[in-house]
Amino acid sequence: QWIDSGNRTCPITKLPLSENPSLIPNHALRSLISNFAHVIPKESSRPRTQQELSQSQSQALISTLVSRSPSNASKLESLTRLVRLTKRDSLIRRKVTESGAVRAALDCVDSGNQVLQEKSLSLLLNLSLEDDNKVGLVADGVIRRIVAVLRVGSPDCKAIAATLLTSLAVVEVNKATIGSYPDAISALVYLLRVGNDRERKESATALYALCSFMDN
Repeated sequence: QWIDSGNRTCPITKLPLSENPSLIPNHALRSLISNFAHVIPKESSRPRTQQELSQSQSQALISTLVSRSPSNASKLESLTRLVRLTKRDSLIRRKVTESGAVRAALDCVDSGNQVLQEKSLSLLLNLSLEDDNKVGLVADGVIRRIVAVLRVGSPDCKAIAATLLTSLAVVEVNKATIGSYPDAISALVYLLRVGNDRERKESATALYALCSFMDN
């Protein structure tokens, strides 16, 4: 549909496509999505495991975060607890991503509130640990927020933002996208020059990851 509409760039990376791109249907992924959509969890009278309790807890926190008018205190509480839950639990990371909470976290990055900003960046960093999330986060517009934070955020936020870039740059296509984004590399270089020890370390690590892509 994208190509039939006359587009000749990749919708994710914005890089030009070949004259006659060879498209391969991902039948395996389509089948997985179709099967997943028809799975209905069954109620059980057995005691819930710690993981199930954590997932139930995460759902309540996600609902608070994505609701239309939560207070900053409610957002902060939800973000703080979600950061803790997503740090080690891959299932909860996927659940948070699929729930629409990424958009709410990005809004918190834009909020100008440094405490909310730090917690939301930490949550996005945890979500980026899933390889399947790395391209999706870039497509959702996380790079613009990261670059803004690198320029005007608090020292802790800048360090987390640089770490997040390193995590996203594990995927080759993201290296190209980040490198082509205005001011992304120059913001990291500036942080390397003037930042504190942690900022310099994280910006150097991000630059090292990005520069394995030749155009960067």
